[in-house]
Amino acid sequence: MSGLRASGARVTVIAPALEPGLSELARAGQIEHVAREFAAGDLAGASVVISATGRVDVNAAVANEAASVGALVNVVDDPARCDFQVPALVRRGPVTLAVSTGGKSPALARRLRERLEAAIGPEYGALAELLGELRPAVLARGRDAAARRRAWEAVLDSEVLELLRRGEAQAAREKAEECISSELD
Repeated sequence: MSGLRASGARVTVIAPALEPGLSELARAGQIEHVAREFAAGDLAGASVVISATGRVDVNAAVANEAASVGALVNVVDDPARCDFQVPALVRRGPVTLAVSTGGKSPALARRLRERLEAAIGPEYGALAELLGELRPAVLARGRDAAARRRAWEAVLDSEVLELLRRGEAQAAREKAEECISSELD
């Protein structure tokens, strides 16, 4: 849901009741809630549809209507009715990790996502931001690709990530610049 909203999609949820997280989004006006069961005609104008009713008959009706209006559909727990799969995502700033089981086991994808979330903390997003800030200066030095690769590897092999983990952003920047200079100067 957050990915759809972040991409600017107008999200409508058709369900008699919402779980607490969705209720909060509806109260905040971030999604629209139609408080009833799915009915024929509900998908007019839709371009992407996700059906997660837990009822085979309703999910089949949603998939059929989505096909008739030309909308892409994902029927949760029914890969045969899906036009696309939704990966489990971990976002850390500009770093995005996606896990998919091709619809075979959403529970496994969720478990793997949880493990990645535990292992890949927010410092990785901070590292990506820092490397992005330093990249133009590295490219401007005009060295060959092998030298630049060595410079980036030196940064990644240093304690820069640990400094970011501890919240020492300035020290991390200085260490990264030192690593780059040692390889490019």
